[in-house]
Amino acid sequence: MIKAFIILAALLGTDAKENYKVNTTESTVEWVGKKVTGQHSGVISLQGGSLEMEGGQLVGGTFTIDMTTLEDTDLSGGSKEKLEGHLKSDDFFGVEKFPTSTFVITKAVPQGPGKYKIVGNITIKGKTEEIQFPASIEEKDGKVIAKATLSVDRSKFDVKYGSGSFFDNLGDKTIYDNFDLSISLVANK
Repeated sequence: MIKAFIILAALLGTDAKENYKVNTTESTVEWVGKKVTGQHSGVISLQGGSLEMEGGQLVGGTFTIDMTTLEDTDLSGGSKEKLEGHLKSDDFFGVEKFPTSTFVITKAVPQGPGKYKIVGNITIKGKTEEIQFPASIEEKDGKVIAKATLSVDRSKFDVKYGSGSFFDNLGDKTIYDNFDLSISLVANK
């Protein structure tokens, strides 16, 4: 009986799901926010996460961003501190009340070798929205490297400050609703 089960399992395939833990030191999240008169850019750290592979294909995953690490990289001195403080305030991301944001992959649709359409739920300031974006995934030497660039509409997460979607007559003080994230995840088996 056991021999028959082993043969059946071999015929049907037994690709087990494998979890890869995100290496927060090697992974990066860069952001760019734009306004009528220019833009600001910076970085933010991952708190943790994992990617789930099955048969060499991405099938799921989740990661948590530490919003308290939000940092501007294009300013210095008092201007840098002022912008970072404002971004962390209730006007923007309210990090005292919402110290983390999360993303959960609900579907990873293969689009060719190493390419996926990622569908998932992003939670910012306690509000969750579905988002879709392209990503590339490479698995080698016991690591998974995932890269994606995506645009997030902050207005969907109650981040209204300077938004032309909520306020009239802002003129050159308008801050665009979408901000861009460039993500590079390195995850170890």
